[in-house]
Amino acid sequence: MSYVPRLKSKYKEDIRTALKDKFQYKSVMQVPKLQKIAINQGVGAATTDKKLIDSAIADMTTITGQQAVAAKSKKDISNFKLRKGMPVGVRVTLRDNQMYEFLDRLIAVALPRIRDFKGINDKGFDGHGNYTLGITEQIIFPEINIDKINKIMGMDITFVTSAKNDVEALELLKQFGLPFKNQAPVNNG
Repeated sequence: MSYVPRLKSKYKEDIRTALKDKFQYKSVMQVPKLQKIAINQGVGAATTDKKLIDSAIADMTTITGQQAVAAKSKKDISNFKLRKGMPVGVRVTLRDNQMYEFLDRLIAVALPRIRDFKGINDKGFDGHGNYTLGITEQIIFPEINIDKINKIMGMDITFVTSAKNDVEALELLKQFGLPFKNQAPVNNG
């Protein structure tokens, strides 16, 4: 039998039935699921220093276990000395097993390494069941060697779910184990 990530089997065995009972779905196919995790890192200083993009790609590939690609600018902006097609960031989209493995490492290892960590904010929902989490330093991931870092950069991690609203998405992410700090109800407006 092939390897199945821990959180993937937890979703199939526990989370699906818990959410089905909580939201009174008729079928388990209606239960929201995590579709993908998109990770973006803006590297604005790359317009002057080309090595920053290469190191950001290497870091992101190490963190996610999947090859990162450079995000290129869509238009010219003369004030920023930016030309169309210049690399300005790095991005990775994780799905299926790699997504669950990354989520497991994020919850169990990376988030607890943040200084003065009291939980993540639940204000990052977009109204359509997607959640974005901002991380200020890439060095919270144990895969990154601090000695080889030339610039500390943050990243945005977006959890794309099939939930119809933010309440369902919040409950799904809580079931996976994301440590939200204040458990106030989410505005579903």
